[in-house]
Amino acid sequence: MKNLIVIAGSLIVAFAFNFFLVPYGILSSGISGIAILLGLISPFNTGLLNLVLNLPLVILGYFKLGKTITINTLICVISLSVFLFVLPVVEVTDNILLSTVFGGVIGGIGVGLILKFSGTSGGLDIIAIMISRTSNFSIGLLLTGMNGIIVFISGAIFNWDIALYTLLSIYLTGKMIDTIFTNHVKLTMQIVTSKGEVIREDLLNSVYRGITISDAYGGYTLEKKQILMMVVTRYETMQIKKIVRIHDEQAFINIYETVEVDGNFAKN
Repeated sequence: MKNLIVIAGSLIVAFAFNFFLVPYGILSSGISGIAILLGLISPFNTGLLNLVLNLPLVILGYFKLGKTITINTLICVISLSVFLFVLPVVEVTDNILLSTVFGGVIGGIGVGLILKFSGTSGGLDIIAIMISRTSNFSIGLLLTGMNGIIVFISGAIFNWDIALYTLLSIYLTGKMIDTIFTNHVKLTMQIVTSKGEVIREDLLNSVYRGITISDAYGGYTLEKKQILMMVVTRYETMQIKKIVRIHDEQAFINIYETVEVDGNFAKN
């Protein structure tokens, strides 16, 4: 079911690209934006370029981020590339501002669905996650910086009006992603479980974050439990929940917003 939703999200993103953004040379964020750019200045199809540019990063992600997130990413990358290749490029409206707004919003809906059920849409997400795991730079900041480079290239190759429309499209996409997925980059997860040790070991082998553990007991059953507390990025929540459920279907997971982190965010 999750894979079907990821494929549906990819179809929505491809629709936004080919019907609203590509006809006017407006770029999206990430590797997809680079694929659109290369597709506009070369004879190659955007879908094919998206696949070729993403595959090396997916392979790198397999060794750095693990099997689960790589498989999810691969499903997204392949389905998006196929839809970009199959769907025709159609100019829905002759108003570039309307195309920018609707392309950004619809694309954000698609990417939001992908992230909610997959964890990453590939491309720059993979690079940002890997860099954030070994530094104190947030994924949001890293993606903003990399997307800023895309906007600058857009202005240099085409014109600065197109660059500003690209910036607006990326902003709207980001806002829709936040609305559907989560509106905070950093989250605190509290996991109450009776399988604390085995979950701790699995998490430390899979997620580059520190864990604080405290003993507890059930208020009704008086059963001994452990509370695992982690500060994570929004991209890691799906992976963590899956790991916890493998070991303890009855675990209680509380996720809440983290406004600020003062200290070493990545695991030493």
